[in-house]
Amino acid sequence: MRSTAPIDIMSKRINIILPDKTLAVLDRVASKGTRSRFIDRAVRHYVESQGRANLRKQLKAGYLANAERDLAMAAEWFPLEEEAWQTSEASHIPKKSTKTG
Repeated sequence: MRSTAPIDIMSKRINIILPDKTLAVLDRVASKGTRSRFIDRAVRHYVESQGRANLRKQLKAGYLANAERDLAMAAEWFPLEEEAWQTSEASHIPKKSTKTG
């Protein structure tokens, strides 16, 4: 019996070959009328997950490639930042008033 669910205008019918074990798993998690929807969601989820994993790898490679430069820059600017911090802290300390009397 065919599903009477509406078909998206942009959908295409394809034929795929799956191993018996994969089809058995698919049959356990999706009824025959919902296979296409399940496979669509599974493929989209996989592609999104892989995209995020690849982005993490690229970011990590960039961080590692620039680590020495960034550390050198931080070391170069540290004395100025320390001086600015101390100046800022000193300007916020209330001065003691000298009352006579």
